[in-house]
Amino acid sequence: MGGIYVISIVFTVIGFILSSRLRSKFNRYSQVPLNNGMNGAEIARTMLRSYGLHDVEIIQVDGQLTDHYNPQNKTVNLSYDVYHGRNVAAAAVAAHECGHAVQHATAYSMLQMRSSLVPLVNFASSIQQYLFMAAMVGMFSMGNNLFMLIALGVFGVMALFSLVTLPVEFDASRRALAWLDKSGVAYGEQYTGAKDALFWAAMTYVSAALAALIQFLYLLLQFLGRDE
Repeated sequence: MGGIYVISIVFTVIGFILSSRLRSKFNRYSQVPLNNGMNGAEIARTMLRSYGLHDVEIIQVDGQLTDHYNPQNKTVNLSYDVYHGRNVAAAAVAAHECGHAVQHATAYSMLQMRSSLVPLVNFASSIQQYLFMAAMVGMFSMGNNLFMLIALGVFGVMALFSLVTLPVEFDASRRALAWLDKSGVAYGEQYTGAKDALFWAAMTYVSAALAALIQFLYLLLQFLGRDE
């Protein structure tokens, strides 16, 4: 599985670069205040109300850029900087997470598909660790049929999940930007900044999806080419 290790290292570096770029953008737009003075939590509440979503709770969570929407308990979870931030970065992130809440409320098909894959992905992720360990200690090789089939299944699930995640994230950003523009919460340079921040956030998902897809295709080509 040497090729898998190389691919993983390459995309780990790319992911690090993109994450650093995202943090740089977030820090930059955190210095750009909103004209209306609203913080992220207030923006989230306003957006949710505008869509008639009154059963979604907004919660502050620890960490930086740990913001997410939980469809299981209908909560928009915002990091401290986003929850309290009165700036373009906080507005973009808060609106993006509310975009996921809107997807959930409207039964957006790709979000439903991603949610249905979560248990399978969690299982595949745990198996993936054992595959790497087994390959490292020489228990299995690329020529082992059972090993290859299990690896293909595991990496296939991870690739599918990563690819399904892309339209979910892009659509949430699209909804967020449309609402920010329509509501007047962010306009002009503020809107441009929000769009730029969300673009770099999306690029981290694109990198992860490419890594998962290339790893799966590499294993598939290895499997198909053994008999040649």
